[in-house]
Amino acid sequence: MAQWLTGKVVENYRWNDTLFSLRVVTEHFPFTAGQFVRLGLQGEEQRIQRAYSLVNGPHESVLDFLVTRVEDGLLSPSLDKLQPGDEVEVSQPPSGFFVLDEIPDGDTLWLLSTGTGIGPYLSILSTDAPWRRFNKIVLVHAVRHAEDLAYQAKIEAWQQQHPEQLVYQPVVSREQVPGILKGRIPQLIETGELQQSVGQAFDDKSQVMLCGNPDMIRDCKALLDSMGLKKNLRRKPGQVTAEQYW
Repeated sequence: MAQWLTGKVVENYRWNDTLFSLRVVTEHFPFTAGQFVRLGLQGEEQRIQRAYSLVNGPHESVLDFLVTRVEDGLLSPSLDKLQPGDEVEVSQPPSGFFVLDEIPDGDTLWLLSTGTGIGPYLSILSTDAPWRRFNKIVLVHAVRHAEDLAYQAKIEAWQQQHPEQLVYQPVVSREQVPGILKGRIPQLIETGELQQSVGQAFDDKSQVMLCGNPDMIRDCKALLDSMGLKKNLRRKPGQVTAEQYW
């Protein structure tokens, strides 16, 4: 049974009208980069809760959650209204196996995400493990509009620190933006446009992590399977590991 910590909001940072980062402090707890907890608020009859990945690294004291406000959502509109000093409940212990410890070794680590699915990758990249284990890291973030491309400063800092190792490729689906690919990740893989843009190929030395929209995950898994990249299982290691957000 989950236990709950009382957290205090220290910042509600707005990326745009519907996308925000809720930053919270609680008593310290350990977690592995890529894991998630549940945020909860007391409703009239019961606690309303939802799972959110930790964007911050395990060594950071402020918990960071990337949230999209869903107009008819049960929790996100209330989280959107929280301000510094307000309280929010945080579940314990952290959960999930979308972590690098579950990923076999390889040459290239592909981090493919849509929307807030970039969150666990940012946590993973804040640790030493990916930089130590992989020669190349390709971070792909697909969103509807360019204004949804959050954490640009953090990503740019990593690019400056690891200029020969990290490739960042933003993708938008609903507008044309110079220097940014347009479309959906599966289509860009199928046409080879993504691989050409980042200068990397999908092969048996690749490890691919998928996080975000279920349609993206389903289509990418089928496409990658047809290219010879198989689902990663503990009993049978492969190249494709997925975390479905809903």
